[in-house]
Amino acid sequence: MTEPRPAETAVCIVGAGPVGATLAATLASAGVPTAVIDAAPLPPMELAAFDGRAYAIALTSQRLLAAAGIWEHLPETPCPIAAIRVADGRPGERASSLALQFDAAEVSDAPFGYMVEARSLRVALNARLPAMPHLAVHAPATATVERQAEGATVRLSTGQTLRARLVVAAEGRNSPLRRQAGIRTAGFPYHQIGMVGAFAHEKPHHNIALEQFLPNGPFAQLPLRGPGGFGSAAYPHASAFVWADRTAIAERMLQLDDAAFGRELARRLGDHLGAIRPIGRRWSYPLSALHVARWYDTRLALIGDAAHGVHPIAGQGLNLGFRDVAALAEEVIAAWQAGEDPGAPTVLARYQARRRPDTLLMLAGMHGLERLFGNDIGPIRWARRLGIAAVDRLPGLKRAFARQAMGMGPGITGLLAGQPLPRPSG
Repeated sequence: MTEPRPAETAVCIVGAGPVGATLAATLASAGVPTAVIDAAPLPPMELAAFDGRAYAIALTSQRLLAAAGIWEHLPETPCPIAAIRVADGRPGERASSLALQFDAAEVSDAPFGYMVEARSLRVALNARLPAMPHLAVHAPATATVERQAEGATVRLSTGQTLRARLVVAAEGRNSPLRRQAGIRTAGFPYHQIGMVGAFAHEKPHHNIALEQFLPNGPFAQLPLRGPGGFGSAAYPHASAFVWADRTAIAERMLQLDDAAFGRELARRLGDHLGAIRPIGRRWSYPLSALHVARWYDTRLALIGDAAHGVHPIAGQGLNLGFRDVAALAEEVIAAWQAGEDPGAPTVLARYQARRRPDTLLMLAGMHGLERLFGNDIGPIRWARRLGIAAVDRLPGLKRAFARQAMGMGPGITGLLAGQPLPRPSG
């Protein structure tokens, strides 16, 4: 019996998390034959109940999700972030009055971005992917990949075989495809744990996010759409939190019951939202920086956490991944529509040239912020508080920071600037 002929596809993406799935939808929307593989079946990735996780989606990332046809499938209207307040403080003390507030209305008609529940984004992705004519979804399935100069062979655990011009590693920080390619990484451990979750609260948040710099790590409060299914009559509003703290302290915090954990949240948050109560699960992960020596290999490109990792001090991790998606999709789509090889070294070199400088700048910026704000040395503490106050009084610099928070830094073009995808040919 002869072996079935391999199915041909232009791009095969390994990993259907938010970044990999968004790349799949973006390419398929433009008519590029695409396959996406994930070890988990897509429907069970959806969570029926709120689990405490939410994403801060920058304005430019929202434009990408809209162009790929994902945004319209969100089951609930996301919560816009209208303002961001930055302050320096210490747990249990009132935040410094030398604070800084960015208002989106000062630079754009649009908000800084949106808070989207993790379950809502998964529902939207799962609604979009299966119905796309240029996309094949293989989930649950695992893959063995062989790459040669002329193309890649992808053997699935289901028994199917694919032939692809390009394989994309979207499997996260510990990417097996990156290791297989021998791509070196450089890392820096912060000796901190990031804790993520949500809480219901008494007073409205007015769509304002808070970034509180504390001696052992930053604490962010991010507004969620409500009241919806959150809280109660006493706690009708909800926010997400991202709390980084030293490993030993964070491990103690994670062992607390909800009441005690809520008291520790309140010590860092302050009283501007009134009484609070934790809701959903708590999630935690060790924090470290990661950078790769190169972004591609023969017939292979890295995106998202497979290519980089930054401190969550400004909530840019997922948005960096979406910027990878936009850059790689634009290069692949242009090559495909010109009748060229989308996995050619010249295409992948252009992708690396677009993403490496931006990512290095973001990594260095987040690292610098963590070093500057992650201490309790008196003179440094006062200097940074004065610096925050000075930025608040310099409109030009303040607008530049605000645009950066929206993802609208220098050189933003194409999908991130709101350009629609080209229509599939034929």
